[in-house]
Amino acid sequence: MTGGGRSLRGRAAYSGGLEAEHRAAVILGDLGFTVLARRLRTPVGEIDLIAVDPALLLIVEIKRRPTLRDAAYALTVRQSQRLLSAADYVLGAHPEWHRDSIRIDVIIFDAAMRARRIQDALRIS
Repeated sequence: MTGGGRSLRGRAAYSGGLEAEHRAAVILGDLGFTVLARRLRTPVGEIDLIAVDPALLLIVEIKRRPTLRDAAYALTVRQSQRLLSAADYVLGAHPEWHRDSIRIDVIIFDAAMRARRIQDALRIS
């Protein structure tokens, strides 16, 4: 396999990830959430989506894989730790986003863009 093939595959994965993030934002909007940030970069990691409703700050990780099962297992321990660190950073940097409750969800997609939302996937200590 050539480097060009990997590059093409990388571009396809990036495009698919953007599509999944857009679909996740639509899903959250349909549930009454307002998206505050997409692909929010922090010094300790990136958060795919941050959304709120009147009582809840929702931090969302998005995974897209060939199957929902693959996507469900795609979040590694290291990624989880980075996500928790990024969430902690955001809470300190954006006090205006605070709500009564904070939750980290994972929204997974398969190749056909079927989605599942895993609520409270990680806990902020």
